Amino acid sequence: QVQLVESGGGLVQAGGSLRLSCAASGRTFSSYAMGWFRQAPGKEREFAAAISWNGGNTYYADSVKGRFTISRDNAKNTVYLQMNSLKPEDTAVYYCAVRMGRLVTTTHQTYDYWGQGTQVTVSS
Repeated sequence: QVQLVESGGGLVQAGGSLRLSCAASGRTFSSYAMGWFRQAPGKEREFAAAISWNGGNTYYADSVKGRFTISRDNAKNTVYLQMNSLKPEDTAVYYCAVRMGRLVTTTHQTYDYWGQGTQVTVSS
């Protein structure tokens, strides 16, 4: 059974940092693209960042570019999202997801497995 478990969310002041982790189990994900998405109350789920199977290529939404960094450790079956210079508009539930293929995409409908999400709240 495939499981993705996010951790590292919390409450932080504007300008602060958080590091999210997503531990995968149930199979090896080293051959697949992984991504982070987020959903604020009353809004659609939106793309934040994605990474290719070997970490060689990364992709970011314009809203987080230069502030967020996605990375992965395939030996640990884990993907990370380092979030710096956080803003109140970054407040959302953050989800990690895996796409069962090597092609990296930015649309949530193309991802196959999802974690339960972790809340990130940025106060002004």
